Parts: sequence; structure tokens; C-alpha cells
Amino acid sequence: MDDAYSVQTTAADSGEVDGLEQLMALKDADTFCVADHWGDLRGGADGLFDHDTRLLSRFVMTVGGARPSRLSSGVSQDNVFFICHTTNRPLPPMGGRSAPAGVLHIERRRFIRDRRLFERVRMVNHGVEDVLLPLSFDFAADFADIFQVRGTPRLKHGTVAPPTNDGRRVTFTYTGLDGVQRNTCLAFSEPPARLTGSKADFMFSLPKGRRVDLYIECGPDRCDQPDELRFRLNAIEARLSMRRRRRRGASLRGPRSPRFNDWLDQSRADVALLTTDLPTGPYPYAGVPWFSTPFGRDGIITAWQMLWLDPSLAKGVLTYLAKRQATEVSAFQDSAPGKIMHETRGGEMSALGEVPFGLYYGGVDTTCLFVALAGAYARRTGDFGLIRELWPNLIAATRWMTDYGDIRKDGLISYQRGADTGLSNQGWKDSEDSIFHADGRFPKGPVALLEVQGYAFAAWRAMADLASALGDDRQAEWADRAEATRALVEDRFWMEDEGFYAIALDGDGDPCRAIGSNAGHLLFTGLPSRERALRVTKRMLSAEFRSGWGVRTLATGQARFNPMSYHDGSVWPHDTAMAAAGMAKYGERRAVALLLSEIYDAAAHFRMRLPELFCGFERMTGEPPIAYPVACLPQAWAAGSVFLMLQSALGVNIDAVEGVVEIDDPVLPAGIDRLNVTELRVGEGVVDLTFQQMGTHTVAIPKRREGEVKVRTLG
Repeated sequence: MDDAYSVQTTAADSGEVDGLEQLMALKDADTFCVADHWGDLRGGADGLFDHDTRLLSRFVMTVGGARPSRLSSGVSQDNVFFICHTTNRPLPPMGGRSAPAGVLHIERRRFIRDRRLFERVRMVNHGVEDVLLPLSFDFAADFADIFQVRGTPRLKHGTVAPPTNDGRRVTFTYTGLDGVQRNTCLAFSEPPARLTGSKADFMFSLPKGRRVDLYIECGPDRCDQPDELRFRLNAIEARLSMRRRRRRGASLRGPRSPRFNDWLDQSRADVALLTTDLPTGPYPYAGVPWFSTPFGRDGIITAWQMLWLDPSLAKGVLTYLAKRQATEVSAFQDSAPGKIMHETRGGEMSALGEVPFGLYYGGVDTTCLFVALAGAYARRTGDFGLIRELWPNLIAATRWMTDYGDIRKDGLISYQRGADTGLSNQGWKDSEDSIFHADGRFPKGPVALLEVQGYAFAAWRAMADLASALGDDRQAEWADRAEATRALVEDRFWMEDEGFYAIALDGDGDPCRAIGSNAGHLLFTGLPSRERALRVTKRMLSAEFRSGWGVRTLATGQARFNPMSYHDGSVWPHDTAMAAAGMAKYGERRAVALLLSEIYDAAAHFRMRLPELFCGFERMTGEPPIAYPVACLPQAWAAGSVFLMLQSALGVNIDAVEGVVEIDDPVLPAGIDRLNVTELRVGEGVVDLTFQQMGTHTVAIPKRREGEVKVRTLG
């Protein structure tokens, strides 16, 4: 089962690695592990987590009392295994024998399956003499809630029982204030020479040229005894499960572009890693470590990014969110009838209401996006059976838009949090300082965000189209609402002197004249007039926004611009992708190819795995992009960005109702002269496409066609 894996650093003997470099993440369903480059859990954000509770907070391996010298480490390309290769430092004399440095190869191989961490420590003696190898593990289980780990203080805690052990396994027990007993079991295949509630000491005899394997398991229930067979069988199942997720939908390959293919493969693997198969279907969790849970907005946008290739994600997201649609008003949860969920959590603090995120609705945009995605899904698949099932949910969502979302009754969707525990800003830029006036003042509420009006416009248009298909007589009403929203945005948000849209309107209806990337999302919905869209595009492609690694969230020179901030000048790949897709709607495909090339260059510096965000400093020749130190890695909508940008650059639009794949003036990114799309399903048919650079033009060539699929080339 040896696998190609990404080597992070070579011969790194000492020192910690900061920021993004420290995140070695594995995930399966609602269980994930974050470790350092040695595979150690050392507190802080590290740990083995299950359903938002940290089961294992410390797990540190030492060899002869010291940390081994690291040769290389990383996560396999399919995201199943973490592998770390180390060698020994000089070992202390044992029975008159000692081993010099560098004669033992010690490999740690780890994966997660079925709520359990599996690890194999393989020790091989390459020396000329037999060796006695002292191996130790320090461990602890603090049962911290994910919000504690993120820094939210708690005044009271539950009860931790003293650990128990039976010679091979240690069991930790915690009874929370919510009355739930949580357990952690840590088990070893060999009985340690000494085992306590915090440490296991082994003494292995390694004859020259021989190897010894130690198997370890950790999970939330009593462990069976680890052994080679359990490790091997579960590893096979983990790999097969990941392979099934990676192979959903159509595939993309650049036949003569290995590095670009590496990016495509890594992005597809990251989406697969973060996707959990729930009873309602596949759902992409937002990101590891802080957001490994269903988020409404993130799930919808990721599903939209992948829609042209794999519609199953959109179906799973729509179905899951429909079942959690709000039915009552709650200030604490920021909920109202018809509203779509923002976030759900399963930990103790959420269960007790110490934080509102057990089932939280404080996203002003998610409901509109839910409706808009339903319309896009229906067009992409022709699956009106699902739309009929969701129709009551879609109607309820539109009622929320008019009855509760339109707080000021001015035709715009606004937000104002219901309780101090909720999010103060409730769009995708939800940090406290992300929405402001041109002079830096924070607006009083309720606030109407620019991009949310675009999502509302898309939602009303989707409802009109769906009503037409289903024979609902409200089609004209919803079409009129879409046009009314368009007129309001053009009238109230447009700033002629800036040639741009205001980021928001405050509670008095005055524009917040800050210049932000929110306008790119408005382009994505197709709301602006062509003349204004082109003016916005020109400015977003200027040095104000373009860092050279993508589009900044805020233009340089704005009052709160800070390239190291979370939302006020950083670069978010999904944000750049949304802006690029918006530009493509107005025919600006070469702009899309340019931005795609910049994001590709950034990905290359991040070893082909795009983080949630990175700093928005200007690109300097010969220097890499600057990482944001606590970004999620991987992040679903960052991983999905390449697929949305490629669809936009290639000009691909799919209408399964008509059985047509429409290709409008395709453009390939710089350095890519050919791209194959295979197994693209349209209704009951399948088509393969090749995009080939021919001089200054890109042509689309259908290679295989099964069933009634038409390919129509425009431009």
C-alpha cells in the first residue's frame, strides 16, 4: 500500500514549523485529526476530534527519550494516509550496546476510518549490530469542545474520571455538563513494558536487518486489540471509500500538463476528503480544523463550483439543508420560518447553549443561495423530481425573503443579529471589521449587503424558471421580483463617481462606499448591466484588487485595508473564482484565464493545495505568496475554485432539460494547450470533450457521445 506522498521538508531535525506548514490533517465523516509534521499531537489546535469533541489532546512519540530526526513527511495524494519517515538520534547504551544516529528507519503511517485512528509504527534496523530500541508515547485526553480549542473560555466543566488501563489499552472517561459520557480508548498491539494513564514505554529488540511493527488504535469506544490484519483491512476500506468519492462525476485532465494535473487531482481529493456521505447524500464540510461540519453557505457554493462535473453534491446539499430549514423565530439562533441553516455543531457547548451554533441560522445569504442553487441544479440535471420534493421548502424560503429577510420593507435583504452571542456580520465576510463606510466607520443596522441582493435576484429568477417548468402560476410574480431587485441595486448601490458598487447600505439606507470584492459576486449572479459590469471588471483587474496571486477582498487604499487581515485585503481563492465566473458571464474569458493562471501559480507554492485564504501582499518576482497563519487547510470552496474557474474559462453551460452542452468562446489558461473532459453526464447521455489550443484560439472537439446529447459551439 506504499503511496506517493507530498514531501514537506527533507532532513528536518529540529524546530517547529509554523502556520500552514504545521497542519497535517486527516478526516473521515465527523472524525478528523490534526498533527504536526512528526505526527505528534502537542496541544494547541492539534488533536483527534470526533463530533466536535477532542478525544486525544496529546500523543507524542520519542525514541530513546528524544524526538527522532525527521526525514520527510506528508499526506498521500489521495488524502488517506499521513506518513512520516524518521531516523534515530544516538541511542543511550542498553545492556552494553548503543546505536549510532541514522541506523534505524522509523515510519509512522496513519489513517482514520469509522471514528477511529489507526497507526502503524514500523521500525527497521539498517545497522550492522542488533539494537535495543526504547520507544515511548506521552498521551492525554482533555475532551475539550471545538470552541474551547478555538479560544472560547468556559467557567465550568464536566468531570474527568481517572484513566484506567489493562496492560494494553488506556480508557479515558469524561461526563459532560450535558449529561453525556464521552470515552476515549487508546490501545497498542504489544503490551508496553510500562503503561500509565499518560505514558506507554516500550523496549523493542531489533536484530540487524529486521523490522518490528507496532499497531495503535484510538477511538470513542472500547478498542479491539490492534493488529496487522485490522490495520490492513481498514486501510483498504479507507482507500476504497476515498476512491469512490473522488471518482464521482466527470473528470478533467491536461494530457501534457503534469503539474496542472497535480492541482486538479489535489483539489478533487480535497473535495472528496471533506465530503461526508450523510443519510441525505454527500455533503462537503467546510474545512479542517475549525469548520469540519456542515455549513450552509460553504456547502452551497462548493456544490455550485462542482455542479457541472458532479451534480450529486448539489442534490445532497439541497436535501440536507431542506430538512434543517427553520420553522420558528429564535433570537439566540438567529432563526425565522423558512430560513436556511448557517452552521450546525455536535459538541457539549453547543448542546448546552453556551454557543448558539448547535443549529444556527445567522447567515443572511444562505436562504437566497439555497433557492438559486435549486434552480441551477434543475437546469444542470433536469431532475424535477427532487425539485417537486423541495418545492414546499423553496416556497418557505421565498416567504422568509419577503417576510423576514426584508427587514426594512424596502425590497432589499438585510440582517441584524438577534442576540449578542450571534455573528455581528452575517454575509460571507463575517468578521467584525469587514463591513464599513469609506471613512472606516462601522454601519448601524440593519445592513443590506451588495452580494446578497445579487443572490436574491438569482433566487427570484430561479423560482420563475422553476414555476414555468412545474406549471405554477406565480412565475410572473417572481420574475417581476427579480427585475425589481435589479432596479433597486442599480439605483441604490451604484456609485457613478467610483464606477463601482457600494459594499452595503447601512440602517439609514446610506451606502457604505468601501470598494470590495463583493461586486464580483454580483457579477456572478448576472444582475448588473453590461456597461457597469465591464467597468467593475476593469477595476477588479487593476492593481487595486489584483495582488498577482488573485483578487483581494478589499481594494488597496481603503480605510481598513490590511493584506494580513481575514477579510480586508487578503485573497480568498473562492472569492476570486466567483469574480472570475462573473466576468465570464459578460464575455470576459481572457480575464478568467488570467486569474486562473494566478491562482494556479499560488497553488504551486502551496504544494497544489489551496488554503482557505492567504495574505494579499503584492506579488514580487521570485517570492512566494505569504500564508495566512491560521487558515483552514484543506478548505472545500478553496479546493472547488479551480473547477468553477475552468468552467468559466471554457465557456461551458449545460442544460439537461434541452440535452445541450453549450460552449461559448473557450479559453485555456496560459501554459495549458489541451484539456480533456470525460464522462460528462447530461440527462441519460454522456459526452467526452477535448479543448485544444489552435494558434490564438481554443476549439472544443466532442470525442465520444452516448445518448441524446447535443454539443453547441458559440462565439
